[in-house]
Amino acid sequence: MTISSTAQRTARTPLGVLPWATLVVSVAGLAVSAYLTYEHFTAGSTLACPDTGVVNCAKVTSSQYSKLFGIPVALLGLAFFAGMTALSVPQMWRTSSRWPGRLRLVGVLTGMVFVCYLIWAELFQINAICLWCTVVHALTLVLFALVIIRLALVPPAS
Repeated sequence: MTISSTAQRTARTPLGVLPWATLVVSVAGLAVSAYLTYEHFTAGSTLACPDTGVVNCAKVTSSQYSKLFGIPVALLGLAFFAGMTALSVPQMWRTSSRWPGRLRLVGVLTGMVFVCYLIWAELFQINAICLWCTVVHALTLVLFALVIIRLALVPPAS
């Protein structure tokens, strides 16, 4: 089989539901992260989240842990989900190149490490939980699971 026939066969291969699910989850994460980024830069009070008690979005999003090396965590989340959205479009799943799959895997692994760090910061350092951040954490976990499951079901060609 020639390279061009392999590329043509790959382009016609049905994607199944998991790649489409990664796209939907990535776009949802992009939307929530865009909202959190907007709130960060406008110092908004429209987080629609209680500002007292354990659930306190304002306390979390304005804490010292809301920035990493001076970069707002919300902006890092926006960049993460923008990258994952780009890697989750059908063309990236159908390509014969191994790089999109590798980047997806590295992306979700990095995302999960970062989510663990942020959950630790919320629970043990800030002593407050942000509901919007929790949505981002959950979407990252779902995205991680989808990418890992897809990789287990359809391993990359060697």
